[in-house]
Amino acid sequence: MKTRTNQRVPGMLVAGATALVSGVSVFVNSYGVHSFSSPALYTTAKNMAAVVFLALAATAGVWARRGNPSTVGAHFVTGERPLARRHGLGYWLALAYVGVIGGGLAFVLFFNGLAVSTPASAAFWRDTMVLWVAALAVPILREKVEWWNYVAIAVLVVGEIVVAGGVGQLAFTRGECDVLASTALWAIEVVIARRLLREMSPAALALVRMGVGAAALCGYLSATGALSNLLSLDGHQLGWVLATGLLLSVYVATWMTALARARALDVTSVLVASALITWLLQLLAGTITPVTSSIGLTLIAAGAGLVIWAGATRARQGSRRQAVAG
Repeated sequence: MKTRTNQRVPGMLVAGATALVSGVSVFVNSYGVHSFSSPALYTTAKNMAAVVFLALAATAGVWARRGNPSTVGAHFVTGERPLARRHGLGYWLALAYVGVIGGGLAFVLFFNGLAVSTPASAAFWRDTMVLWVAALAVPILREKVEWWNYVAIAVLVVGEIVVAGGVGQLAFTRGECDVLASTALWAIEVVIARRLLREMSPAALALVRMGVGAAALCGYLSATGALSNLLSLDGHQLGWVLATGLLLSVYVATWMTALARARALDVTSVLVASALITWLLQLLAGTITPVTSSIGLTLIAAGAGLVIWAGATRARQGSRRQAVAG
């Protein structure tokens, strides 16, 4: 009889799904944000929709667990990590950061930047997260940087620069600085979330992140006198909210699940592959040239593929060791 652990989808594969959703989201959001009076209003509405979708998924998972504890939905919601029972100050500060900063302030910065930047430049600066996480994961999470991590990160970064048209095409405009700032904040969140996921299920942390973040965003709108605008969205805007909110809920759910099952450095390396999706969608939209992009996209795919291969190899080795020990 297989154990629950053996039935779990490997973290690296979940990270691949996260990269796919992320790539689509960056492209779609670059259009959706322009349909609202302010990026903050758009972000708040979208994030509130994501909370609803996550809550519905969690409820469905709980009901599924009552009927069959081995179902995928139930396992995702409950995981193997109960909520922490010891609530020290550090624990609450960590949750506050994930919710208020990761689920709130960082989103405002990112969409403020996206509103005045191209999807390509926003995707590049967002994908520098792997560098920030590499700098934090080694001293804090004690993650070891393997040779293939160095190679993969170098290939991924070079690939993104090539696709962008060279270093000269990247500028520290106000929009790009906002995206970079949000990326740094999210990188810190990755390290904190990785710690919290030792005690919390991915679904629980995802709900905390988006629920507290949505409340913080509502507070921000209230402080700026724009909260009432949430009640005056038209049908076109609501369509954007539902579509992007659904994408965001899937992204957060898979992101937290991947972090719970694989190293932070590996997961964020795979996330860089989201640029493949964003760039390909831009190719279809005719906003970038195929010749220049093909080389960079190949490099990005090679870097992400190397991380996935190494992660899968480590997972197989771990399974063999468990089998021998058992």
